[in-house]
Amino acid sequence: MLGIVSPEFRKFHARESPEMNIRHATPEDAATLAMLISESNRDVAVRFNLDRDNCPKHPSFCTTDWLKTDFSRKVQYFILEEDTRPVGCVAYEKPNSELAFLNRLSVLPEFRGRGCGSCLVRHIVARARSESVKTLSIGVIGEHADLQCWYGNLGFIDGETKRFAHLPFSVKYMTYAI
Repeated sequence: MLGIVSPEFRKFHARESPEMNIRHATPEDAATLAMLISESNRDVAVRFNLDRDNCPKHPSFCTTDWLKTDFSRKVQYFILEEDTRPVGCVAYEKPNSELAFLNRLSVLPEFRGRGCGSCLVRHIVARARSESVKTLSIGVIGEHADLQCWYGNLGFIDGETKRFAHLPFSVKYMTYAI
């Protein structure tokens, strides 16, 4: 009877991958988006000693009011769900026909390392391509070398680094040619 495996054994040991889905967010998703963005960026705030006093607009402090403002400016949000549970999100803004911004890429810490972030980035790249955008731009903490390397591995190219008086860190701009 060697080689015969019960269906229960197969089911127990089979690695079933959950269903992942990206959906377009609506203003009614503001509370969910605020939770995803703030919880996903909390570790970055801790790592770079950011708080409400020295960096009140850091995503770790995201509120529904921020999102309502974004929606009123026609910023589009997308939510990544695993079996209907929101696990990440990303924002897409297109100021003109040739340029778009990828913003607020957020994945809950317990879902990192599973390809969720790159899936969201690929979704935005595909959207930009379908709209004939030429350049996709991001801005990240200039001192966050790991994140810059991660984006570099996805095809983003280093751009300029700027300092702003109201921020306790520099901002590194990176672009992706569509």
